[in-house]
Amino acid sequence: MTLRHAKPQEAEILWDVRNQAIRFGCKNSYPEDVIARWTPEKMPEHYRQMVVENPFYVVEDEKGVIAATGYLDLETHCIEAIFTLPSAAGKGLAAQIIDALKAEASARGITRLSLSSTPNAQSFYQKLGFITLGENYHSSRMAGAELRCFDMTLDL
Repeated sequence: MTLRHAKPQEAEILWDVRNQAIRFGCKNSYPEDVIARWTPEKMPEHYRQMVVENPFYVVEDEKGVIAATGYLDLETHCIEAIFTLPSAAGKGLAAQIIDALKAEASARGITRLSLSSTPNAQSFYQKLGFITLGENYHSSRMAGAELRCFDMTLDL
């Protein structure tokens, strides 16, 4: 497994990992039609910009396939887009990315990270030390819905 920075030309691959992870992991958290709208095949171009502007990491599996993604939003100090292919779930790849993002944040003088977790991922983040501040609803234009989530934080 190789942890490295993502490249802008890989954005479509990262989008596909995102979609697969949401479709598999969130199927018990949100209605099917909401997930379908939330995971369109066509990637919005602003997604590539996130790869360019922020520390965006990937983990490649033993065959060189990108199996997990995630980035640190430098403006908001939020951890974003932590996604793992369903076939690679449970192998610690997302935790590797979180560790890299924590190190990245610390190196930049960031002392507190936040994130908005889907219900299915809340316990994962808690195991990594994140504290749940409360339940919230995230308004997603793409999904056309209010997505139930949990606001979480971690002091570095």
